[in-house]
Amino acid sequence: MAEEVQRKMQLELDKFKQVQKDYQRAVSIRQQLDGQLSENTLVKDELDMLKPGAEVFKLIGPVLVKQSLEESKQTVSKRMDYIKGELKRQEDLLQDLDRKQDLHRESLNKLQQQFQHMQVKAAMNA
Repeated sequence: MAEEVQRKMQLELDKFKQVQKDYQRAVSIRQQLDGQLSENTLVKDELDMLKPGAEVFKLIGPVLVKQSLEESKQTVSKRMDYIKGELKRQEDLLQDLDRKQDLHRESLNKLQQQFQHMQVKAAMNA
C-alpha cells in the first residue's frame, strides 16, 4: 500500500516538474514578446514624428528598399497587433499553468500526508 502511494507521488511529482518547465518556457516567450513590442513601439513613435512624404527605408537582407511612410506605419501597427495577441495568449497560458501547478501541489500534499499517516500506522502496529 505504501509503495502504491510512493508511486503515485512520483508520478504526480513528474507531472508537476513538467508543468514548471512549461511555465518557464512560457515566461521566456512572454519576455521575448515584451521586448519585441517595446522595439516596435519605439519604431512607431519614430515614424509618427516624420512629416508626410518623408522617405523611409526598410532593410531586406543586405539591401535598403524605399517604402512609403504609410506602408511602414501600417506594417508596424499590424506587427504590434500580432505581438499583443501573442502576449494575451501567453498570459492565458501562464494563468492556466498556474492553476495546474496549484492542483499538482495540492495533490502532492495530500499524497504526502497519506504516506505519513501510513508510516505512523505501520510504526504503531510494529
